[in-house]
Amino acid sequence: MLKQYNTVKEAGSHEIIIQKSRFIGYASRVNTEEEAQLFIQKIKKQHHDATHNCSAYIIGDRDDIQKTNDDGEPGGTAGIPMLEVLKKLSLKNTAVVVTRYFGGIKLGAGGLIRAYSSTTSETIKQIGIVKGELLQGYTVTIAYPLLGKVENALQHSLHIVDAKEYAEQVTLTVYVHTDALHSFEKDMINLTNDQITLQQIGQKYVETPI
Repeated sequence: MLKQYNTVKEAGSHEIIIQKSRFIGYASRVNTEEEAQLFIQKIKKQHHDATHNCSAYIIGDRDDIQKTNDDGEPGGTAGIPMLEVLKKLSLKNTAVVVTRYFGGIKLGAGGLIRAYSSTTSETIKQIGIVKGELLQGYTVTIAYPLLGKVENALQHSLHIVDAKEYAEQVTLTVYVHTDALHSFEKDMINLTNDQITLQQIGQKYVETPI
């Protein structure tokens, strides 16, 4: 499993005008090639009257699947520049479509490359990127008098408090970076004078905006 990854925050779109042509960028998370193709077909159906619906996607922990489609634009002027934006941003499991409505002014090969790459990058910028990190979960069980001290320490750390459960004692669910497990356990024990019960639970990806 990857320790971390970057991907788009959510599905979204953004439109820009270049030399009277409308360029509408779409981006979405996809986990399989089938999902990517379904996303592309959805946009193509939505914009069936467009001059072009160019696409690119990158899938897999090691970017195993990389596909592009120029959809009638001169070869190498649309899909590949779009894919290069995804790779430059180190995005995983992401598909993009750029729809073009021709405005009457030809852009030339260089202009097309710039138009499709800038539409892709601006679309992703508008949607936002998140970093997912594989973190180790813990349950932290303490007596109520220790809650303020423990919460304060966690708020000033990189650890993430995911949930709180109030019973005879308080149980916090905390997610910790995998390279900080020993120091986390040591700090919690020292902070509470060992008046704490720590138990590892499952790992999961936790996403934060970047």
